[in-house]
This record gives sequence, C-alpha cells and structure tokens, in this order.
Amino acid sequence: MNEALSLAAAFIAGIMLGAFFFGGLWWTVQKGMTSERVALWFLGSMLLRTGVVVVGFYFVLGDDWRRLVAGLFGFVAARFIVIRLTRSAAKPNPFAQDARHAP
Repeated sequence: MNEALSLAAAFIAGIMLGAFFFGGLWWTVQKGMTSERVALWFLGSMLLRTGVVVVGFYFVLGDDWRRLVAGLFGFVAARFIVIRLTRSAAKPNPFAQDARHAP
C-alpha cells in the first residue's frame, strides 16, 4: 500500500509540474503577443519553466524509476488538461487569416 501511495504522489507531482510548465507556456504566449520584447519573454520563460521542471523531477521523482515514470505520466496528463482548459479561454485572434483554403 505504501508503494501505491508513493506512485500516486509522484503522479500528482508530475501533474503539478506539467501544469506549471504548460500553463506557464500558455501565459508566456499571451504576454509575448502584446509585448515589445518578445524574445526576452520567451527566453526567460523557457529557462524558468525548464529549470523548475528539471529540479522538480530530480528531487521529487528521481530516486526510483517507477516514481519517475508515474511523474512523467502525470506531466503528460497535465498537458492535455491545460490544452482543454486554455482552449475554452482562448480569445479569437483578429489578425488571423481564414485558413480554410490554400493561400
């Protein structure tokens, strides 16, 4: 039972790390579209998000391969959750062209 609880905690930690990473990516894209310093936003965000996730995987999930795999599944699950949540919050882009036909 203790191992199942450990794997469940690793899965939840993976979801939290994935939510931070992919939610931060979505937030960066939203801010970067209106910023004058787009490269600074994207570079800083990438370094921060990647650093937090790598450190999180190392310290929280890195001692056992089963915990690492459970955390990875949680990370990927968070990707789908963030996509689902941000799709409904997406604003229509007034600069986007109609993409139903070839240019």
